[in-house]
Amino acid sequence: MPDINLQESNLVEPELESRQDQIAAIDLGSNSFHMIIAQKLQGELRTLEKRGEKVQLGAGLNEQGYLSEEAMQRGIKCLQGFAKHLRGFKPEAVSVLATNALRVARNRSEFISRAEEVLGFQIEVIAGREEARLIYLGVSHTEADDGGKRLVIDIGGGSTEFIIGERFEADVLESLFMGCVSYTRQFFPDGDISELNFHRAVARARRELLEIQKAYKDIGWSEVIGSSGTIRATEHALISMGWSEQGITREGLSKLCQWLTSHKKISDIDLPDFKPQRQQVFIAGVAILKGIFDTFKIKVMHYSDGALREGALWDLVGHSGHQDVRQRTVTAMQQRFHVNEKQAKRVKKHALKILDQVEKDWKLPNSARNWLLWASELHEVGLSITHHQFQKHGAYLVQHSDMAGFTRQGQELLAVLIRGHRRKFPNTLIETLSSVVRKQARYLCVILRLAAVLNHSRGAVELPEIEYQGKKSVLTLVFPQDWFKQNPLMLDDLKVEANYLKAGGIELVIAED
Repeated sequence: MPDINLQESNLVEPELESRQDQIAAIDLGSNSFHMIIAQKLQGELRTLEKRGEKVQLGAGLNEQGYLSEEAMQRGIKCLQGFAKHLRGFKPEAVSVLATNALRVARNRSEFISRAEEVLGFQIEVIAGREEARLIYLGVSHTEADDGGKRLVIDIGGGSTEFIIGERFEADVLESLFMGCVSYTRQFFPDGDISELNFHRAVARARRELLEIQKAYKDIGWSEVIGSSGTIRATEHALISMGWSEQGITREGLSKLCQWLTSHKKISDIDLPDFKPQRQQVFIAGVAILKGIFDTFKIKVMHYSDGALREGALWDLVGHSGHQDVRQRTVTAMQQRFHVNEKQAKRVKKHALKILDQVEKDWKLPNSARNWLLWASELHEVGLSITHHQFQKHGAYLVQHSDMAGFTRQGQELLAVLIRGHRRKFPNTLIETLSSVVRKQARYLCVILRLAAVLNHSRGAVELPEIEYQGKKSVLTLVFPQDWFKQNPLMLDDLKVEANYLKAGGIELVIAED
C-alpha cells in the first residue's frame, strides 16, 4: 500500500514489461523484515517468492528511543538483498510498510532515508490500527470464506494487533504496545529465565489487555486465528512435543509454559527446527500469548499464513479498483464533519481540470490525481470547528484522525495540502515532507489553491473555459476576452493569490485570449 508514491520510475523498459502483472510488499517489522512478490491472475494473487530475515530492529532501540547504528546496519543489509528482487517494478506496484519500531524511533528519518536509497522505493510508516486492518485483510484472504465473526491476533516484535471481523471486513481494530522483542528486553535481559519474570510478563500482558477486554468480549467471536512468527512457532512446538494435534490449545500452551520456565537460559531452549533468532524472543512471545489466552478464555487458536505483507498486497490491488478503502475513509470523514459536498465537488472538478492540462509539463505521476481528489474533498473539513483559520483546523483533523487505508506520511501530505490551500503558502510545512514528494506536493498545493480561489463564489459565478499552461515555475491562466469586465472581483482575488504563490516560488500569469 504505497501511500505517497509520487516518484517517477527510471527503470529500463524491458524490465518493466516483464513486471507488468506483478506486485510486491515488504513488511519492516520490529523483529523481522519480510518480502513477498505475487502475480495478479484473474482477480487472484499467486505467490512467486517469499523472503524473510530476523533483523530485530526493535532490539536496537535504546531507552531514549533511538535506533543503534548496528540495528540500522542489519536493516540496510537485509534491504540490499530484497532490492535485487525488485528491479523492474514500478513504484505503484510496491508497498513498503514500517511498523512499531519505526513508529517510535526518534531517528527513524535517518534510517528511512538510508533505506530508501538502498531499496529504491518509498517506505511508509503505518499506525497501529492501520497495521491491524492490513493484517486482517491478509488473514481473511488466506482463510476459508466462512460466515461468523473471527478474532485475529498478531504478536509482533513491538506491538500486538487485535481485530474482530467477518469475512473481508474488519469491525474492531486495536494495537497494543506489547511485543516479543520489547518483552524480551524488559523481562528476560541477558537471556535469563525465571518463573517470576515469566509470570510478570504474563501479568503485564493481561494489564495491557484490560483496555480492550470488555469491548471485545461484548462483541464476541466464533473462531480465533493467530498470525505471526510467534504463533507459528508456538503451534509447531506444541505439535512436535505431542501436546496438540492441531492448533494451539489452552492445555497445550500451559504445558509449554511449564516446560519453558524449567530452563535457566534462553539458549538452553531446544526445539525441533527452531531458528536461533526465534529462540531469543520465543519465551517472551509465549508469555504474551498466555496472557491473551487467560484474558479472553480462548480454548483453541489456529495459525494463518496470512499477515501484514499479504494484506498489503491485497490493498495494492484495491488501490487500483473500486474498493479502495481510502476513498471510503474520505467519504466517511466528509459526513462526520458535515463537509459541504456541493462545494467540495466544485473544487474537485476544477482541480482535476487544471491537473489534466499541467500534469505532463509538471511531470506529475498518476498517483497525484488521487491526492488532489482527496484534498479537494476534505479542504473545508476544518469549518466544522470554526471559520477562523479553518485550514489549520482541517489540517489538524486530517493529521491526527484514524484514517483507514492511509499511512502517516499520507495523512501528513493531505494535511499539508489542506493547510496550504489558502492564505500563506506552506513552504515550511512542505519541507517537512519526504524529499521524494516535496516537489509534487508544491505543485498539488498550487492547483488546489487555484481551484479554491476560482470557486470562491460557491457557484454564484459561472466560470468560463480556462486554459492552463504550466512550466517549471510559471502557471499561466488564459481567460476569454473581456470576461473580467463582468467579473472584476475574480481578477482581484487572482491578483492576491499571485502574491501568495510568488512566495511559494510560482509565478501566476493572468491572460485573456
